[in-house]
Amino acid sequence: MVSGKIEVGIMINIAIIGFGIVGSASYELAVKNAKLIRERVGDSVKVKKIVDILDFPNHPAPELLSKNFDDVMNDPTISIVIETIGGVRAAYEFTKRALAGGKSVVTSNKELVATHGVELTDLAKKNNVHYLFEASVGGGVPIIRPLKQCLAANEFEEIYGILNGTTNYILTMMREEGKSFEEALKEAQAKGYAENDPTADIEGYDTGRKIAILAWTVSGQLVPIEKIDRKGISNITVEDIKKAKAAGKVIKLIGRAKFTGGKVRCTVAPEVIPLNDPMAIADDVYNAIAVRGNFIGDVMFYGPGAGGAATASAVMGDVIEIARITAAHSKNK
Repeated sequence: MVSGKIEVGIMINIAIIGFGIVGSASYELAVKNAKLIRERVGDSVKVKKIVDILDFPNHPAPELLSKNFDDVMNDPTISIVIETIGGVRAAYEFTKRALAGGKSVVTSNKELVATHGVELTDLAKKNNVHYLFEASVGGGVPIIRPLKQCLAANEFEEIYGILNGTTNYILTMMREEGKSFEEALKEAQAKGYAENDPTADIEGYDTGRKIAILAWTVSGQLVPIEKIDRKGISNITVEDIKKAKAAGKVIKLIGRAKFTGGKVRCTVAPEVIPLNDPMAIADDVYNAIAVRGNFIGDVMFYGPGAGGAATASAVMGDVIEIARITAAHSKNK
């Protein structure tokens, strides 16, 4: 399913828009595992253009760098765009242009997907391309594709889990090292796990967007963040942590989506979980996502939910899926 606007030969060219932590890790993965990717796709997959407003004087391939998105749009050999800008405004405009121009887009941008995912998916279908966002929810934890493919025969009853590595790290430090919320947050910021403005993480907005994306994936209903019952962790105290620990329990920030009567309800809140609950094993920046289906029962996905390498793994997984389709289409012409 590739638009006729794209010229595809023995090389599948991609562009990376936004060369921060995830963008640069995606480039590194594409280069380091180029041979493996070729074997799994059937054609070579190459980064042809990198667009960012910043300068990267030490980049090993300076000929790839550009500050102009038109360099991507004007190149008919580029068929896949990786969007790792973050935020909504610029990412939204670039994504719309790419999809309308017949280029598939892969993103890790949960805010964009949670806000404009329906529109952008429809635009991709209209132009016979793809808009994939595996990396937008669980970092390196595969969950979107299993829901759409492996578990698609099930009627889903509930999806819930730890979806934010920053808050999970903070709660882990409070429990394991007795740190106050403020101390744990500062440590998370020092290690690069939390932004200078951590509001989206600690107040549950990030978790809310992710659980909304998961609910939309299986129900077709995208719940706006303002309609999600949401409570963060900023009011959790050391005393709360100690009380839970004494009772053989842990506190985790949980996003939940429940499906009843054709309706979806999403919530975000700290929950006290028994230590024998599988969800309790997810500490530090790890994520854990549980899915309950009417035939499969309970299934859990666990892994690193943050970091450039983990997110790049999911990004490139989506790139490979599109590239396989592109390569097969090219060979069948």
